[in-house]
Amino acid sequence: MPLDPLRGQPAPPERLTNLALLASDYYTLPPSSPVAFGTSGHRGGASRGSFNEPHVAAIASAVADYRSEKGHGGPLFLGWDTHALSEPAWRTALEVLAARGVPTAIPAGREYSPTPVVSFMILDHNARNPRALADGLIITPSHNPPDDGGIKYNPPHGGPADTDVTGWIEKRAAEYLADPSKVSRVPFAKALKSDAVSERDFLAPFVEALGGVVDMPAISGSGLKLAADPLGGSGVHFWAPIAERWGLDITVVNGRVDPSFSFMTLDADGAIRMDCSSPYAMANLLRNSADFDLAFGNDPDFDRHGIVSGGALMNPNHYLAAAISYLLGHRPGWPAAAMIGKTLVSSSIIDRVVKGAGRGLRETPVGFKWFVEGLLTGALAFGGEESAGASFLKKDGSVWTTDKCGFCMALLSAEMAAVTGKLPHEIYRELAGRYGATDYERADAPVTAEEKAKLAAASPESLVGRELAGRKVVSAIDRAPGNGAAVGGLKVTLDDGSWFALRPSGTEPKMKLYAESFSGPDLKDAILAGAGALVFGA
Repeated sequence: MPLDPLRGQPAPPERLTNLALLASDYYTLPPSSPVAFGTSGHRGGASRGSFNEPHVAAIASAVADYRSEKGHGGPLFLGWDTHALSEPAWRTALEVLAARGVPTAIPAGREYSPTPVVSFMILDHNARNPRALADGLIITPSHNPPDDGGIKYNPPHGGPADTDVTGWIEKRAAEYLADPSKVSRVPFAKALKSDAVSERDFLAPFVEALGGVVDMPAISGSGLKLAADPLGGSGVHFWAPIAERWGLDITVVNGRVDPSFSFMTLDADGAIRMDCSSPYAMANLLRNSADFDLAFGNDPDFDRHGIVSGGALMNPNHYLAAAISYLLGHRPGWPAAAMIGKTLVSSSIIDRVVKGAGRGLRETPVGFKWFVEGLLTGALAFGGEESAGASFLKKDGSVWTTDKCGFCMALLSAEMAAVTGKLPHEIYRELAGRYGATDYERADAPVTAEEKAKLAAASPESLVGRELAGRKVVSAIDRAPGNGAAVGGLKVTLDDGSWFALRPSGTEPKMKLYAESFSGPDLKDAILAGAGALVFGA
């Protein structure tokens, strides 16, 4: 995908979303596409006819049916982020849930609700009320552009719903979408006054509980100067209470909330995208980082993290490796048999770090849902994705969240510096010296239906023994070694440990190509250049 000449620069007015038109399209345009759950719920755009009021009403109705069928008697925690479509979608969902009599917990003062906070609230309730299980809906398209909307369902385990659940919801939602007269609703003002709807404090319990997962006294005593950029997201009002409660020196460098995200710098392709793993989207924080020991940013629903260490944005894989190495040496309360979970498109240096620590590794397809059960039971101590999303157990080895937690990963960077005296990038540099430096890159490109079909039909066995960039292919897989689940694409490994993976995006209409070289950047570039021809043919 070509680089935009304005990448990393402030968004010009002509690239901002027309919010009035977007809201109008949400309420007036008929759906032109079905409900479809990708790796993180249903996403789309109102102006494209893929995220409109009927979609949200149908999904909320289907979730009400699912809860009824499963006998979930506890509250449904209804959260939302700062995207322009999130508030109208939140209202729609509440109107449906109230009409159905679903006990719905909304944030006090209509505070924004980060994904890890909703996960925490679900788990906290269910630990105390196992006979009346809670679940949640989160209105968010994550880091997607301002004109996108999204909605995802978290069952009582607190994490992203698996395909059996989302498949059930999709099928039932399609029935409501086909016949909207079956959808029950009440006006929003009436929904707010419904006996089924109650306000809860989502903020204070989460802030207090953070002390059980991160060593806050160590950070407080270190005197580290920290900068946080919420990127206009749902955690914008959380950092000040965290700093006050735990005595941390945190400066929120951008406290603005603007549904057009006009304060953002453009991503690599020229889109406004709140991707905290992109140096272009994080350009403002990078420019402001010199006055701080560490800086971090998060995406709008705060399930991802971006760590600025030594004045540069760390590669998400490098930070995952450093975090895992540190945690395995500083969490004596973790179960000795607990494994580390990673997606198979995450850096292979993680494999070497985990092996060096004498721990087991579970390698899964893309999607945090594959780590939920392990985190819940303690079989996994850590689960992380290459796209800068991770969570880990509390210090005592009990579950923290079963969804990605941008708060704990950001604060962990400060704990690492406070305890070791080394910044995260310095810890990674030592790991690279021990296990081998890698060059990792993900490239995106538009994908056609024909290319998707070719990838689905590609035979892994036929690639073994062939050459790419002068290296022999030693393995090719379409199922993850950690759980045998289909990866939705292919991962191909070469004879020096370098590899590439090719898969369609689960949330955007594009193909994702990942490549990692243990033999320098030239090999990585050659892998990126030749991978498509190896899989699809010249």
